[in-house]
Amino acid sequence: MTNSLMTRHYLAAWLLAAPLALAGCRAGLGPQAGAPRRFPHLVAVVDKKATYQTKALFYNLLHPSGPGILVGQQDATQYGVGWHDEPGRSDIKSVCGSNPAVYGWDVAEVVNAARQGRTVATDTTLRRHRQLVLDAYQRGGLNTFCWHMDNFVTGKNFYDTTAVVAAILPGGAQHAAYLRALDVAADYFRGLKAPDGTAVPVIFRPFHEHTGSWFWWGKRHCTRAEFVQLWRFTVKYLRDEKQVHNLLFAYSPDRVPNMAEYFERYPGDAYVDVLGFDDYGDFNAVAAPNKGVATLAAIVGEAHKRRKIPALTEAGLEKLTTPNWFDENLLGQIKADPQARQIAYLMVWRNAHTGHFYAPYPGHASVPGFLRFYQDPLTVFEADHPRLYTVP
Repeated sequence: MTNSLMTRHYLAAWLLAAPLALAGCRAGLGPQAGAPRRFPHLVAVVDKKATYQTKALFYNLLHPSGPGILVGQQDATQYGVGWHDEPGRSDIKSVCGSNPAVYGWDVAEVVNAARQGRTVATDTTLRRHRQLVLDAYQRGGLNTFCWHMDNFVTGKNFYDTTAVVAAILPGGAQHAAYLRALDVAADYFRGLKAPDGTAVPVIFRPFHEHTGSWFWWGKRHCTRAEFVQLWRFTVKYLRDEKQVHNLLFAYSPDRVPNMAEYFERYPGDAYVDVLGFDDYGDFNAVAAPNKGVATLAAIVGEAHKRRKIPALTEAGLEKLTTPNWFDENLLGQIKADPQARQIAYLMVWRNAHTGHFYAPYPGHASVPGFLRFYQDPLTVFEADHPRLYTVP
C-alpha cells in the first residue's frame, strides 16, 4: 500500500466511523453470552427473538449517520485468481491493502456435503469454510449467505428447472427432503459462534433472482402463490421451529422493468429485512438515465417507507473488460443519484480464475480504476472499521 493510500485509510477510518456507528472497537462487543440481552432500540426485524448483535446489524445498516456503502465480494477470502485457502488473503486485499467489508457465502456447500455424509464436525474443508465466516465477523465484517439449492426432484443442480416448488411445500412428495436440507442449514447457522459464544449475525438471501427463470425457483417454474408460500414457510421453519435467531432475510430479484414486477412475488414486510437487487447488465455501460441506478433509487425509496435495508446484493462485469468499471460504471453512476447512493451495501461475484472473476487481481488492467473506487469516501472496506454490532 502506498503512503498516500495508507493516509487515505487512516483518514477514512476516522471520517467513516460515524456512518455505521458506533461504540466499541471491534465486532461482537455488545452484551456477551449470558449477559442481559435487551436491545435498546425498537427495530422491526422479521425475527422478534433475534440476538442483540443481529438487531444491532439491522439497526446500523438502517440508521447510518452519514454516507457510506459497504463493499463486498462472494468467497473473497476462500480463493482467488491463482490461489486457494491461503490465510489472510483476498484478491481485493492484494490490490488495495484491505479486505472487503461484506463477505458472500453459499450454504449449499454445507447442505450438499451433508448428503455425502460430511459434516462440519468431521470435514476439514467445511471447518475451514466456517472459520472464514467467523474470522470475517471477528474483524468486523458482514456475512451474507445465498443458497444455490440442488433440484430436490431430480437430484441435479440448481440450473435443472424441472418443477420443484410444489413438491417441497407441505404435502408435496419432496417436502421431507426439503426439511432435511433446512435442518442442515439451521444447524450450521446456529453453530456460527464467536469464541465468546456470541451467535454470528448472517444476512440470509434464499431464492435469489427469482424474477428470472434460470433457477428452478424462477418465475416460469412456479406460481406466485407457490413462491410466496415457500418463502414464508422457510422463514417460519428456521425462526420458529429450528429457533435460529441470528438471521436477517434478504429479498433479491434480478433486473426488473418496474417496481410492480419487483414486488410481484414479494412475501410481505413481515418476512423480509433487506430489499435487495441483483444486476449484471445495467452497469455494463454508462448511460443517462441508467436503469440500474433508477431501480436502486426506487428500492431505497421503498426501503425507507417500509423500514427495510436497501442493497445491491449482486452485481459485476465478468473479466472486467471495462477497466474503469468500478469507479465510473458502478460507483460513478450510483454516486450521482442522491437516492441510489443511500444503499447500505453492494457485492460483486467471485474470483475463480482468469476466465471468471469480478474483482481485480494484482496486475490486471482494472487495478487503477479499482483503487479510485477504493479511495472514494463513499465506499467502505474492512480497513475503514465499520461498526456493525454495537449501538449507542
